[in-house]
Order: sequence, then structure tokens, then C-alpha cells
Amino acid sequence: MSRLRLMASHWAIAVMALAFLAGLVVVALGPWWLWLLVPIGVAGQFLNEYAMHRFLFHLPPPRDQWRFDLLYQAHYGHHDFPTVPGLFFVPWWIALPMLGLHFLLASAVGGLILPGLGWQIGAAVILLGGVGTFLAYEWFHMTAHLPVPKTAAERHVTTLHNQHHFRDFRRWFHVSPGGEVIDRALGTAIDREALRQAQRIEFITTLGLRPDDPRLQAARARFGPRHGITPEQIARATRTT
Repeated sequence: MSRLRLMASHWAIAVMALAFLAGLVVVALGPWWLWLLVPIGVAGQFLNEYAMHRFLFHLPPPRDQWRFDLLYQAHYGHHDFPTVPGLFFVPWWIALPMLGLHFLLASAVGGLILPGLGWQIGAAVILLGGVGTFLAYEWFHMTAHLPVPKTAAERHVTTLHNQHHFRDFRRWFHVSPGGEVIDRALGTAIDREALRQAQRIEFITTLGLRPDDPRLQAARARFGPRHGITPEQIARATRTT
């Protein structure tokens, strides 16, 4: 139950869970063929998870501090302090607007194909398929960073995700089980032979930035206290040796 409580403490996940339940009700009460649309949402979220992680969360570090701060809150901070629970989850100001945008787009397209049924199609594709997959991602990602007993699937995710964090942050962008096929297809997987031969990237927890980079130091000072990160932890993170 502790993992469920941890997820529920992130209020955006509670909103997403309610959206998932709403989608489940709509699909259960709607035409039977709505269930056939759910896998479209699953596949779409798999692609979205990969694309967001690779092309947004791992953008080159901005020079402007305010832009850097946004990226630090979105993802850089999680790499900087990978065991801090408050940094496990996608921020609300990314997750909820994406939910709204995707639902509106799916409903609009569905309404063009089957007038009057667009919102039900959006519920099946986005609320049930997409949001359900997103919640699974948050669960597996959180579990990968916690010292808890794990299922076989959770251990597999943890192994690959640890390689992303501690061997090469340019690889293994997918987290949800099964999604590694996208990394393999797009050339961002790590094969076993390469893993044996590869050396650990310098400054890997800061995504290649020097740990004492002024932008990092400013972001840590600004956001560390709200996530319970102590001055001692910040001092350790700043060391270059």
C-alpha cells in the first residue's frame, strides 16, 4: 500500500486515475466496439512516452536560468537526485495539459469519422487506453527507484532503467514493460556486448553537465527544499570528484 499512497500523494496522478475511471465507465456503457479502440491509446502512449522522454525531457541544457529551471523540474532534477520520491513523477503542468490536448484531438478526429460519438471515442482511446498506460508507466518508474520487493516485470524494468540512469542517459528512454521494442527499433537500446565494453559516462547523474554548473546549483537551491533534499545532499551532488 505504501507505493499506492506515494502515487496518490502526487495530486496529478489522482486526477489521471479519475480520468481513467471515467473512461472505463464511458466505454463500459457505450457500444461494444469502443473496446477495440483501447489498444490504439496504449500504442499511442507508448510512442508518447518515448518521444517526451527523449526529445523533451533530455533537451540540451538551456542557458537561461528560468528555462533551465523548467527542465530541472520536469526531468533533470530526477537524474540529479534519482531516489527522491517527489521527483519520480511527471509534473502536473505537463501531464494534465497533455491529457486535455490528447483527449480533445482524439474526440475531434473521432467526431469527424463518426459524428456524435467523438467524445466516446476520445474516452476509449485517451482516457482508458492512454491514461491507463500512463498510470502503469508511473507505477513501474516509481518502483524502479524504490528498494521494494519486485515482480519479474518490475525487475526487468528496473534493470533497463538503471542502465539509463547510471550507464548511458542517451539510451533506454522507454520505461513501461514492452516499450523497449521502440528503443531497439530507433537505435537507443544497449545490447549486452556494448554494455560489457562501455564505460560509464562522465557526470552521468547531471546529464553531462559539471555538477558544480551554476545553473544546477541555482536549481538545487530553489527546488531542493520543497522535495526534502537536505543541504548535505546538495553539497554531495555538487562535488566533481
